[in-house]
Amino acid sequence: MASSLDILAPVDGVLVALDAVPDPVFAEGTLGEGLAIDPLGGTLHAPCDGEIVHCARTAHAVTLRSAGGVELLVHLGLDTVNLEGAGLELLVEAGQWVEAGAPLLRFDADQVAQQAMSLITPLIIAEPAGWRLTSRDAQRSGDSVRRGEAIMRLEAPLETTGVDTPAASGPQATREVTLGLAAGLHARPAARLRAIAHEQNVELELVHGETHFEARSLSRLMNMGLVEGDRVTLIARGERATAALDAAERLLSEAEANDPASSATELPTAEAGAGQLAGLVASQGLAVGPLHHYVAALPTVPQAGDDPARERVALGEALESVGHSLKTALAQAKRSARSSEAEILEAHLAWLDDPALREAAEGYIDSGRSAGQAWKDALDDEAARLQATGNKLLAARVADLRDLQRQVMACLGSAPSAPEVPADAIVIADDLTPSELTALAAQHPAGICLMAGGTTSHVAILARARGVPCLVAMGAALESVEGELAILDAERGLLEPQPDSASLEAMRTRIAEREQARGAARASASQPTTTRDGRTIEVCANVAGGAEALIAAQEGADGIGLLRSEFLFLERDSAPSVDEQRGEYQAALDALGGKPVIVRTLDIGADKQLDYLPLPSVANPALGVRGIRLWASHTELLNSQLRALLTLEPLDALRIMLPMVSGVGELRALRQRLETLAGELGVSRLPQLGVMIEVPSAALCAASLAAEADFLSIGTNDLTQYTLAMDREDPGLAAQLDVLHPAVLRLIKATVEGAAGRCPVGVCGAAAGDPLALAVLVALGVDELSVEPSRVPAVKAALRELDAAALAEKLPTWLELDDATAVRERVKTWLEVPVVA
Repeated sequence: MASSLDILAPVDGVLVALDAVPDPVFAEGTLGEGLAIDPLGGTLHAPCDGEIVHCARTAHAVTLRSAGGVELLVHLGLDTVNLEGAGLELLVEAGQWVEAGAPLLRFDADQVAQQAMSLITPLIIAEPAGWRLTSRDAQRSGDSVRRGEAIMRLEAPLETTGVDTPAASGPQATREVTLGLAAGLHARPAARLRAIAHEQNVELELVHGETHFEARSLSRLMNMGLVEGDRVTLIARGERATAALDAAERLLSEAEANDPASSATELPTAEAGAGQLAGLVASQGLAVGPLHHYVAALPTVPQAGDDPARERVALGEALESVGHSLKTALAQAKRSARSSEAEILEAHLAWLDDPALREAAEGYIDSGRSAGQAWKDALDDEAARLQATGNKLLAARVADLRDLQRQVMACLGSAPSAPEVPADAIVIADDLTPSELTALAAQHPAGICLMAGGTTSHVAILARARGVPCLVAMGAALESVEGELAILDAERGLLEPQPDSASLEAMRTRIAEREQARGAARASASQPTTTRDGRTIEVCANVAGGAEALIAAQEGADGIGLLRSEFLFLERDSAPSVDEQRGEYQAALDALGGKPVIVRTLDIGADKQLDYLPLPSVANPALGVRGIRLWASHTELLNSQLRALLTLEPLDALRIMLPMVSGVGELRALRQRLETLAGELGVSRLPQLGVMIEVPSAALCAASLAAEADFLSIGTNDLTQYTLAMDREDPGLAAQLDVLHPAVLRLIKATVEGAAGRCPVGVCGAAAGDPLALAVLVALGVDELSVEPSRVPAVKAALRELDAAALAEKLPTWLELDDATAVRERVKTWLEVPVVA
């Protein structure tokens, strides 16, 4: 086989760069790389030797395949399919072998020019078959070329390309399928189709109209542009061809489940008016500022490569390294039954193994780029193609592609600096990691709006802790918004990108009023909090470590109601040492100056996973090993945490809280273990020990728990989740996951009544900062609320205005209502105005 293939001009004419063709299907490279020619003749000729594999029914296009497997599409003009063959004459037929320069089709230039959009004729490499486009011998738009001149050159594939090789030939089976996927053939089903071919060890091909694509190329499958209702032919070759077609037909023909990326757009949050977008309130607040689209910085990589061979090796090693990491994460996701995460990782692996993407990157390497730059450019091209499809779900997958781009580049370059964000801007992003949110908050944005995310995510927690207004689950529509000044109402859950002057003035007035009220609240934040009916309520803070504990003290918190120790364990390769933990816990105690600090022991499992802490695979991880249940399998990990806690000073200020307790036996076992460790360390006086009320069994057995615990703390996020059987990480259910549901309130009431006279009861879940819920919680009898540090002054101010006894008289009737919406309406009406700014 020849080592190179020259592609010849099929007609005299003027060269047109493909991206200058006035048709996005060609210009964006959806069908492949190539060039175009504005013809000066009336006949198109074969650009190389090859077999005619397809002739368009309407005679406007011919596809031929070279001896090396390269398929070339010669497409006369634009929108010529609508001519239905008028003015066109095919001179070849499918199956015919032609030599370079042989006539393919004849056309009446005047007639076609008058009836079609354009005569510009694209010459597309529809199937490179591993060959790489290395040069365009006359690539400037406007250059004149003669028929038969070489205009492109392809190099033969290496013997080892590093991509999957097709399965051996065998029995062939064919099946017609009607696409049932509402969003078309997007990344996840395409990745699954590829996996089916691999699992069944077959060659799998899709045929639709003039396009034939193998399932092993994710990008080519997606670029077919298949939509719901399209008829496609599936061809499988191999011993398990029939089984592969059965699986592929089920995948393609059945209606798919909601994609988490798209379901967020369906959430009924606030009633969005004209020009507004709605979202879920993750962190309350109001803001006015310019919109700024946040894109995480890419690692820094060299622009040019020294030697193509070495750069290819470097690219292969980087792909292998990232692939190993993805496979490890995928195995963990499957073990923990996190199906949505597993699907995303499978799609990432499919991208990584996509021969078309690797070929594109290697093509850039051959043109002189470094491995890192070549990978960046190849994925930039693919991202542009996905955006150009006009399919919202495909466009949403660009975020996945960017994530993979970043991971591979990180193996080939140096870490980037954090992107700069203008102060007082409203930041728009797909989603953020906790570390990205922390870096962003340091630049003082006015607010944050996320397409994805949930109200109980770590990002939401951190935004609340820093007092940054934040909306989540806003959907793909957020991606395209622009505005020199926008309004963010993170009380009602609305973003208004292009407000009029009256709306801007009204919002600025609201913000000024809030600031005035906030200033007054801060002035008295350090004072005890007593309701109108004489009840004293402690208002503490939820924090992730010492730095936030210091903020809490400055805001007037009466203590720390929840130190989430899992933040010390996240985003790292191994567990923190005893000394690391001790330092963080001690910083929190020091910040509060003797006020109580409640540290929750490691709460990992379900939605919070650690790569270095493998957990058993179960059908429902939210009901599996998490919280206190970790003691059975990871005793030393929890022992190290207790050792760190038992060496703090003063121990009188420390409270230890156990998560996910379902019965008093677990509390007794932990207390015994704490006593044993204290004896080993020579500690004579133990800190107080409490439990979280997060599952219905604990709420219903509150009396027995309170008899042995020093305190109870209700985790409303999980208690609501388990009571309503709604996954709090599912964005499609987020709007319904409401602590004011009568069933949840009855369990909270049972907890307070069970603990009465035995131990105090606090609330450390998100409901403690909810303007309506906090009033109900205090009226039900809780003694302490723990909220994000920035909310402490406002919550204290609100409680001082609350007549809890009067509200308590109303609750028995309200607990008989049908749902949370009804309860919220009654509470809101009773309070008349929002109680927390």
